[in-house]
Amino acid sequence: MGNGIQIRGGKIKRALRNQIALIFIGMTLLSVAAIVAINGFFLAEYYVAKKSDVLIEAYDNLGAFDVELDAGGTDDSGEAAVPAELKKSSMENNLTWIITNRQGQALLYNVQERDVDRMEASLFGYQTGIDAERKEVLEKTDAYAIQKSKDRIAGMEYLELWGEFENGNSCMIRSPLESIRESAAISNMFYLYVGIVIIIVSALIIWLITAHLTKPISELTDISQRMAELDFHTKYRSRHSNEVDVLGENFNKMSEQLEGAILKLRSANEQLEKDIAEKVKIDEMRKEFLDNVSHELKTPIALIQGYAEGLKDNIMDDPESRDFYCEVIMDEASKMNIMVKKLLTLNQLESGHDRLVMERFDMVALIKGVLQNSEILIQQKEAEILFDSRQAPVYVQADEFKIEEVVTNFFTNALNHVDDKKIVEIKVLRLEKTARVTVFNSGRPIPDEALEHVWDKFYKVDKAHTREYGGSGIGLSIVKAIVESHHQKCGVENYHNGVMFWFELPLEEAHNREGV
Repeated sequence: MGNGIQIRGGKIKRALRNQIALIFIGMTLLSVAAIVAINGFFLAEYYVAKKSDVLIEAYDNLGAFDVELDAGGTDDSGEAAVPAELKKSSMENNLTWIITNRQGQALLYNVQERDVDRMEASLFGYQTGIDAERKEVLEKTDAYAIQKSKDRIAGMEYLELWGEFENGNSCMIRSPLESIRESAAISNMFYLYVGIVIIIVSALIIWLITAHLTKPISELTDISQRMAELDFHTKYRSRHSNEVDVLGENFNKMSEQLEGAILKLRSANEQLEKDIAEKVKIDEMRKEFLDNVSHELKTPIALIQGYAEGLKDNIMDDPESRDFYCEVIMDEASKMNIMVKKLLTLNQLESGHDRLVMERFDMVALIKGVLQNSEILIQQKEAEILFDSRQAPVYVQADEFKIEEVVTNFFTNALNHVDDKKIVEIKVLRLEKTARVTVFNSGRPIPDEALEHVWDKFYKVDKAHTREYGGSGIGLSIVKAIVESHHQKCGVENYHNGVMFWFELPLEEAHNREGV
């Protein structure tokens, strides 16, 4: 990622808090290391340069003192005439010095007696050039020279200044280099220890500060992760009165807008999926419908065609045969006409174009009317009809014409499948809010695997038997469509001695209470 934070498996590999802390700690460590390194490489030289300034200052002070000395300000001791201020300065800066006359004899010095001769000899050697090979000249003027040298007898290195004054006297001032190196080493160790302490304290402070500074950023990171997982309930709540708060508020607004947009998209997607599923369903139904219609029409059309060709070719010349041929053609045409009408009715019901005419009527009276209209069919089937026509009226609210078609379909279906004792029993049951109409016929139960398919268009449990009584397999589909258009339920149940179909309608009083 652009900010250097790598996310793997939804987890941050390097936290911003750690990065900031490591950067500041690294900078502190680098600064301390740089100071120690600079001290190690340059502090000694810096001390030498500063010590050279001290030597020059001492040279100037001794030069002024020499003028006073020539005026007669000395005594036999060689030390008493040295001013206290010069003694103090020499001790503070660890300087030893000697002043000689033109003959090389010591006039003044601040060293022990045993070192006077050695310093006189060294000064003489420098003036005559005898000791040139054991010195490293750092600075040289007409009056003096500053150099590093090694005293072979003492075994020590010195920073020295030697030269002549205007009065002809000479001097040599020296300071041990070992003390300079020791001071530099002590300084380096001091800086190292102080640096370690600074790093530890800084690390602790930086860790606490970065924890406070990065807390809102961590919160925003968590919010963005949840947003990526389509969880928009978490909101930014920290308050630090800076730009991060503005970013957090923008996150909250963006979260709300994204949530609204995704909900709309999800709703639109669900509706689209429903539309697609509905279209697929309609296409499948259309294909199934065409296949079933083609199959159902194939037989009567073939019969009509065959008998019509027979009439045309005068296969049977006698009037009875011609009448029989004509009756078959008319019967098959009538079946086709009935099936087409039923298909049109079912199509209107399923498409919702067939409007219901809701009215109050007595279900008991409606069933009595259906039984009266079916008297001839009942006699043909020699069926025994069990129905209590004397029971109290049961008023329902529905489309009476369509409910009559439902009852007729159930009753006709029962007569066509009645067997064994040839009993058809019809009941009207008053339930809590609905009236249930049941139609039972004795005979063979419907196979269990066929129960859920009896409502499908053109489905026939026994195709041969259905063909015998002219059934098309559409009647029960029409029944289900009519009942569902009333927002009610229908069903079928097997018994050991027969089959019962049923449907429900709202009672008038329940319908009025609910304000339907």
